[in-house]
Amino acid sequence: MASPAPPRPDPRTLTSLPQILSSLSDFQSQEADLSTSLTQLLAASEPITASLSRLQSLVPRLDELLSDASTLSQNVSSTAKTAERIGGRVQSLDEEMRRIREASDRVGQVIELKSSLLALQSSIENNDWESATRHCARAMSLPPEVISGSFAQIAVPTSESHLPPAQTLQEARQYLLQVFQTNFEQASRSRDSTATSRFFKLFPTIGWEKEGLEAYATFVVDLVRVRAPTSAKTSSQGYFIASLTSLFENIARVVENHQPVVEKYYGPGKMKSVAERLLDECDSVVMDVIDRWKEERSIARKIADVTNYSPTASIATTGRRQQPSLNQEDESIDPREIDQVVHELSKMAGPWNVFKKFLLDSFEEDKVDGELENLPEPSSTSSLPLDTTASQKTFDEIMTTYYIPFEGWYVRAIIDKAHRLSQPDTTQAVTTTTTPDDVFYILKIVLTRLISTGSLIAVDRMIEQLRQILDKDYAGALKKKMDDVYRSAGTPGQTVRGEKADRENRLSFAVILNDLDLSSSHLERLIREISNIEAIARYFLISEQSAVKDHIASLSSLVTKFRSLSRVGIEQSFNQLMRPKLRTFITEIYKDVSYVLDDDAYSNAEYHDVVRKRFIKSWDALMDDYKDSFTDANFRLLFGLMLDAILRPWERYMMSFKFTELGAIRFDRDLRSINTYLASQTAFGDGREKFVRLQQMSTLLNLDSEEDVDEFYNGSGITWKLGAQEARAIAALKV
Repeated sequence: MASPAPPRPDPRTLTSLPQILSSLSDFQSQEADLSTSLTQLLAASEPITASLSRLQSLVPRLDELLSDASTLSQNVSSTAKTAERIGGRVQSLDEEMRRIREASDRVGQVIELKSSLLALQSSIENNDWESATRHCARAMSLPPEVISGSFAQIAVPTSESHLPPAQTLQEARQYLLQVFQTNFEQASRSRDSTATSRFFKLFPTIGWEKEGLEAYATFVVDLVRVRAPTSAKTSSQGYFIASLTSLFENIARVVENHQPVVEKYYGPGKMKSVAERLLDECDSVVMDVIDRWKEERSIARKIADVTNYSPTASIATTGRRQQPSLNQEDESIDPREIDQVVHELSKMAGPWNVFKKFLLDSFEEDKVDGELENLPEPSSTSSLPLDTTASQKTFDEIMTTYYIPFEGWYVRAIIDKAHRLSQPDTTQAVTTTTTPDDVFYILKIVLTRLISTGSLIAVDRMIEQLRQILDKDYAGALKKKMDDVYRSAGTPGQTVRGEKADRENRLSFAVILNDLDLSSSHLERLIREISNIEAIARYFLISEQSAVKDHIASLSSLVTKFRSLSRVGIEQSFNQLMRPKLRTFITEIYKDVSYVLDDDAYSNAEYHDVVRKRFIKSWDALMDDYKDSFTDANFRLLFGLMLDAILRPWERYMMSFKFTELGAIRFDRDLRSINTYLASQTAFGDGREKFVRLQQMSTLLNLDSEEDVDEFYNGSGITWKLGAQEARAIAALKV
């Protein structure tokens, strides 16, 4: 944008000729600019003039449109006023017709109310309860403002029934309720299923739903009451189990058979109130049966006995059997009697949890169906409060107070007995005792029985207790036996017996280690089997099943414990009995052996094969007894310890040799023959991996003399276990 021109001086203030000339020049310039602008405006006036002409030609047409619009507006205004006047009259007529229809409907409803009440009274007089129910329901279906309205109070009462219709209807409902209850109770007592069903379905029709369900609940509670036969003996182990199982089955049968009937006439989820009454009866029966069971089985005395006496595993210093450690008072506790009590407890608790699972599943299905139909979910379809019932609390109490102590004592007693009566098991390929088979056979029974209780609390606490028992009473006892073997092996008096005593100690020690290895295998298989049994899905809710499996899987920590003890024992045995003999193992093998060989010396070494023969002889002398007496897993551990103990000294010892080209070849053949022999002694092939460093030493020693060691080390692609400096030192052994 151009800056504004400077202010022009007033001509009257000009006093000199230059000022006058300058001002005159400015005026002339301004005059020229204005002339130019006017010329441009005149040149652009033609389009404007053409547009004005066109607009001027539209003026007559616009005048016509204005005239037409004014005429149309006058006509429409007149019509609108007429329509408004007519519409008002029509609205008045519509309102009058609406009131007439409303009055007609009200009269019709009052007439229907009056006829329904008259028909209701007639049906009651004729004892026609279905018709009475139908007429009562029809009267109740009318709006409350009609039944209680002033018009109905005037028009409905008659000389026979002068009460207001609302009061008449209520009295009729009360009378019908009394009749239905009386007849339903009579039909229930006489077990008349037809009459029971007849009156049961009449209650909700006239609004007595709650009362009908209460009457029905009283009826079904009487159906499920357990009455033991007079011939039944409470001393029988199956008496209390059968009583509770019969109770739960009867209630489940009632729910299964009657739930469709109740929901048909009363609505979805209405069986819940009946089920709650059944659970109240169930609570009463359960507590009574459990109390009688405690008294009949002398549970208080038994729990006191097992609490005061805790079995202690009897530990043998060798494989020989020990005298029983129980005194006369302890012998009064018979493990078989405790086993029967625990069995009875599991068989009483299991059906309860199956029954509880059935109820929850039944009412959960109602809830899911209601949600699928996209209907409001009634409050009655919520799950039953089974966890707060007296039955649940009773079973939780007997599981924690009796089952867990009894079962724990029983397991400890069996472990104690298994240790005391332990004998060599001749059915196994290697020597073990009967202890692992006896203990884990009973443990399988115990875990299966624990699952059959269906109690998550019992599973949680019992599994934890079993871990402690197996750790202390079983694994601890085996460890104590190993310690006793060590002590006996180190006793001075034992040296007189010499090699025979060492052999007995090795055998006793091997048997204990084999028992530990066998125990870990048994426990792994047992955990796998118990985790996959169908009883978990049968006795536990879906939400509980993963927790049950997790608790069972937690026993796997004992597998690690057994293997750890086995490894420690093998390491102790190795360090005490074998490591001292390995100090001269390599030196004896390579005594008078040289790898500085010419053709004749190489042929002689090839013929005699001294290194391989000496290695096999020394190895067999150390390992033969263990190979025959150890399990595969234990022998594998010992095999690895042996190799670890000899390979490092072997590597260091070879650094004292010099090697010719033929000597390096002979060294490689010795290594391969020893490796082949060791591989033939085992099925697990751990030896070759441990010989990698020696094999790499042989590879370096057999390099061509022209080949650079560093170049081969860096470019061969071999995953080296030797360092670069070690490789150069080994290559320097060549002569």
